[in-house]
Amino acid sequence: MGFHAFQEGRPVRRRFWAEIALGTLSGLLFLVTLIWRDWIETLFGVEPDAGSGAVEWLIVAVTALVTALCALGARTEWRRTHPAAAHASR
Repeated sequence: MGFHAFQEGRPVRRRFWAEIALGTLSGLLFLVTLIWRDWIETLFGVEPDAGSGAVEWLIVAVTALVTALCALGARTEWRRTHPAAAHASR
């Protein structure tokens, strides 16, 4: 059983929902790290990079990549299950 957006579409697989969830979480972590750069030090009481900010920039880069890959994967999965919708938007 899955979500049907259109009558001719097939249900999306669990992979779609996993990509949506992981992409959303990594996107939120990306934004939190951009806005609040010392959240690691504040929450855990440790400075893994001795205050240089290198770990925070690594988190920003990795979460941005994960978010983009999850969005691309979810889009691919959606188009696989709803091919008519993919062509109707053109």
